[in-house]
Amino acid sequence: MIEPRRIRKLFEGPSFTLQIESTTLPNGRVIDAEVVRHPGSVVIVPITPNGEVILVRQYRHTLGRYTWELPAGTLKPAEDVRDAAVRECHEEVGLVADHIEHVGSFFPAPGYSDEQMHFFVATRLRAPTSADPVAERDEDEDIEPRPFKRADIAAMVGRGDIVDLKTLGGLTLTQTKNVP
Repeated sequence: MIEPRRIRKLFEGPSFTLQIESTTLPNGRVIDAEVVRHPGSVVIVPITPNGEVILVRQYRHTLGRYTWELPAGTLKPAEDVRDAAVRECHEEVGLVADHIEHVGSFFPAPGYSDEQMHFFVATRLRAPTSADPVAERDEDEDIEPRPFKRADIAAMVGRGDIVDLKTLGGLTLTQTKNVP
């Protein structure tokens, strides 16, 4: 990676930083790039024993509406991605995944962000016990988890009920990897 010559931080919040980075491209051109620096995230495809996928209905202020999505969340500082996937499944779905499998990692918007999304399939879902860490939803989350048959999810996509690209990516990824 080419190191920027100058960085102007415009905003720093708990989830990301927005900055202007002055840099020289490999072709010699000098640019000011608007960059969102993000710690990364996890996306979970929770699959029930009968093959249904659990989606969460979540209010998204930026859209002014509820959306159906795969559960997901931002990595905490120095957090292992696998641990984050287990944590987010527990927090958003209310179930603990005793088996979690990494199925891919992608950059959703490399034109302006360095966020990397790590996709996991979560199976062997169970109710939490007193031995499990306490799971608390973030205070900005208004979430309702619900299992769906894959045919119903396909119909939701066709109707435009699922508009979240990470969800479409996660569902497609599990199909291409032949995850039940």
